[in-house]
Amino acid sequence: MRHWRETVRGGSELALLGFAMTLAALPVVTAGAAVGTASAAVHHWCQHNELPPYRTLGRWFVRALVPGLGATGIAVAATVVLAVDLWAAAGNRIPGAPVVLALTAVLAALATGAAALVVVRVGATEGRHWRAALRRAGTPGHRSLPTVPALAGVVALAALLGSLLPAAVPLIAVTALFAAHVATRRLAG
Repeated sequence: MRHWRETVRGGSELALLGFAMTLAALPVVTAGAAVGTASAAVHHWCQHNELPPYRTLGRWFVRALVPGLGATGIAVAATVVLAVDLWAAAGNRIPGAPVVLALTAVLAALATGAAALVVVRVGATEGRHWRAALRRAGTPGHRSLPTVPALAGVVALAALLGSLLPAAVPLIAVTALFAAHVATRRLAG
């Protein structure tokens, strides 16, 4: 049985990680490295029940900067494309707008869940091997089928809470990252 102090220590470590991740992601170009490093830290925490040393986290972040640029670029581009599509469908600017809007919303949710799975997988690579994480996340398996919708739900809930409580975004983000790691471990093995 865990002692209450261990629970408080673990929660404090994850909260500190959330604030560090949020601050490191503010320049936007470092967002991929920040998320990848935070995912690697959560991966380590799930295995060892503690964060890696700060020096190790700093080293992981520096090594993840260049690979994270590509991930950030792809995420920004995909977000812009989906936003334009949703904008066009929501304003009845295209034929069949309600159907297109519904299909785009479903595809956006599934893409978000798939992206969350990639972030979890990149955590196992010290936050820098995005292509390998994408390949591994894309490998179909009989146990991984419910993972993407579950992770889409985690991200949707985090987005809702973040919009309602903007001051708590760092805590919500790291909690969602932790939940994504736990859900992936439970559902996909």
